[in-house]
Amino acid sequence: MDIGIGLPNQVRDVTASIIPRWARRAEETGFATLGSTGRFAYPSVMDTVALAAAAGATSTIKLISHVLLATTWPGVLLAKEAASIDGVSGGRLTLGLGVGVREDDFVVPGHGPRGRGARMDQDLATYRAVWAGEPVAGGEMPVVPAGTRQVPMLFGAMSPAAYRRMAESSDGFIAGTMPASMAGEAFDGARAAWQAAGRTGKPRLVALNYFALGDPDRGLANVGDYYAATGDYRDLAVAGVHTDAAGLRDAIKQFDDLGADELILIPSTDDLDEVTRLADIVL
Repeated sequence: MDIGIGLPNQVRDVTASIIPRWARRAEETGFATLGSTGRFAYPSVMDTVALAAAAGATSTIKLISHVLLATTWPGVLLAKEAASIDGVSGGRLTLGLGVGVREDDFVVPGHGPRGRGARMDQDLATYRAVWAGEPVAGGEMPVVPAGTRQVPMLFGAMSPAAYRRMAESSDGFIAGTMPASMAGEAFDGARAAWQAAGRTGKPRLVALNYFALGDPDRGLANVGDYYAATGDYRDLAVAGVHTDAAGLRDAIKQFDDLGADELILIPSTDDLDEVTRLADIVL
């Protein structure tokens, strides 16, 4: 199982200039992947900007959005944005997608929360067309460079529609920030949907957990603040933050036993030394 680390782009009032430095240190210390958390209505750095900064600051580490709120974007714009980041990185991006749930994240006129599932299905076709170099909006000109690849995609969420979308249209599944016991049920649902869709092989399975090592109290408070509007899920997210080596190593073993392909550990502060602290424990 690969071990990745998140970028601190979702930390409240993050010092934005830390992001490329964080990315370089993560690559130097040997993490497999850099991830970004997506949300608009929060005082943070946009996930696409964080990924672009990481792409320019590194050369080998994989990149993933976990997850980007796809339906808050016009499909053509997101397709070009993702292709651009993937191109800058040299083909290292995986686009982890979700449909979003918080109403305040939907700020683009005509792209509100109503009908977002159907819009997501339509946008998937748009992404593929854009990445294939097809003209858009009745024009004659492609909007991405020749040679642009089909960016790999993963989907989150555990609804029947989300599982269907994952199985029919992507490379795998991202479980939300939850304990391994709950993620196991989500992974089983993803595998079942994959099989029901007639897909060969296995879906790529990615797990997410938070950590706070240097200043656990601050980290717990930050996670609580980020999920403040999510009801009971806030308590689940805070309770799942790993604050010591024993908890981290136990989580790694549990997710590995579940058959996860990757566990990405998300920072809850923007303290750059957290990268080294985590690496010393898990790598």
